[in-house]
Amino acid sequence: MPVARTHCVGLVGVTGRLVEVEADVGPGIAGTHFIGLLDTAISEARGRVRSALINSRFAWPDARVTVSLFPATLPKRGSIFDLAIAIAVLGAAGAVPAQRIAAPMFLGELGLDGRVRPIRGVLPAALAAAEAGVRTVVVPALNAAEAALVPDLTVVPVATLAELVGWLRSGDLHRLPVVADAASLSQDAEQAEHAEHAEHGGYAGHGGYAGRIEDASRAAGPYGGDRGAPGLDLCDVAGQPMGRKALEVCAAGGHNLWMLGPPGSGKTMLAERLPTLLPPLDQETALEVSAIHSVAGTLPPGRPLLTRPPFMAPHHSATMAAVVGGGSGGVVRPGAVSLAHRGVLFLDEAPEFATTVLDSLRQPLESGTVTIARAVGAVTFPARFMLVLAANPCPCGLQGTVGHPCKCTPAGRRRYLDRLSGPLLDRVDVKVKIGRATRAELLADRHFVETSATVAERVRLARERAARRLAGSPWRTNAEVSSSALHRDFRLPDAAMAPLHRGLDVGTLSARGLDRVLRISWTIADLTCKDRPGQAETSAALALWLGVD
Repeated sequence: MPVARTHCVGLVGVTGRLVEVEADVGPGIAGTHFIGLLDTAISEARGRVRSALINSRFAWPDARVTVSLFPATLPKRGSIFDLAIAIAVLGAAGAVPAQRIAAPMFLGELGLDGRVRPIRGVLPAALAAAEAGVRTVVVPALNAAEAALVPDLTVVPVATLAELVGWLRSGDLHRLPVVADAASLSQDAEQAEHAEHAEHGGYAGHGGYAGRIEDASRAAGPYGGDRGAPGLDLCDVAGQPMGRKALEVCAAGGHNLWMLGPPGSGKTMLAERLPTLLPPLDQETALEVSAIHSVAGTLPPGRPLLTRPPFMAPHHSATMAAVVGGGSGGVVRPGAVSLAHRGVLFLDEAPEFATTVLDSLRQPLESGTVTIARAVGAVTFPARFMLVLAANPCPCGLQGTVGHPCKCTPAGRRRYLDRLSGPLLDRVDVKVKIGRATRAELLADRHFVETSATVAERVRLARERAARRLAGSPWRTNAEVSSSALHRDFRLPDAAMAPLHRGLDVGTLSARGLDRVLRISWTIADLTCKDRPGQAETSAALALWLGVD
């Protein structure tokens, strides 16, 4: 019998690599042999695939079955290859036409009873398929809405192996039940579009993606199903005008933030409301962020597209692998820094985190990526996030609190804050002290608080000004602008640089700190609708960087 070929995708981080699955049924001692640098999950696929075929009323070849996954040098992990292996074996045995399985791509895990089970990483796999020129992708029915987010791709959802074989034998897509399109995140939209999808027999991603992402955003609500909790608003935080202003500056420029203050002063409330000030993700970024969460298996049920910036807040007992990424058994999963990509990573009680975990953030903060190296290779994940640190002034948290004397020793206070290393804090743009507000301050500030929608509009306008200025460059926000560009393309006059030169002369400002102060000054200028920063903006930026009230 001829060799049957089909295709699947192997995931390396959030990047998909095309894998050709070949099956040969030939003479020899009956048995099943897999080759192609496989892990345990794929080696165990012979049992799953064989049982799925038999329980779906298909005969397992009584011959020597050889399955090869090419390229052999690419490590292949997980159960995503089950469906492709089963179809290739059926094609080699003559149970399905070999020519009909050569073009589509098959993704899915098989149950012993022949059910096609959902898998992680369907979105990046579908993106890789589209980039490779594949036009039809067969996926588990529960992953269909996720795969349908990819433009110019026909998605065929299947629930059982027998159902898929029936379609391959007949070539009639109408034999397959069709689930709702990814744009139909509401029940009404699902019912309205069901007839159209049934007519075409699949999901055709032929354009119209902008409309789909807008529909998804409206259906998912203001938070798009991401980590931000609904009902949060900046007007809830009274008595902290400096904290709210710092939050606005960070949201407008994508800057990192450190808040220092006693317990109950509002640090966590401020951090949780930062995502409400950020604009929605654009089309490209939404797919990128959703792909990371797809690989991690953290996509919200029924909402395959994340349209709002994610918000991650790991517990202070989180390990290095949980925060940066990693895993065991050769499987590398994205950590909190990658799950917060294009969003916010909040470390509450930051000094309680392990020092190694905190210092591991330094490289992602600079490069926007994190690379996990293992013996079998290295995996790179995106990690462009806004870091928000919150800390008490001492272990008991009472230092500087009126009427409650601190019980910590000077050495204990110093050791506590020294857990936040100088190199890490040097990468934090904005530092602000959050004090406990008195009753009079709370009552007076109620007249000046603004809603998240009001502040978010100013943030949106500031980001639009920055986007026009940075048009044609690889940067999106002021926080991403390189040092060379700051001193060459966006050089400020000497009068505006005077406060920063004095800081350099007396040693209160480092070279890296100078660049970060310049980025903050451009953000302040964008918020005040100025073409470029002056001395007032650079002085205000320096105060924010130093943490001066």
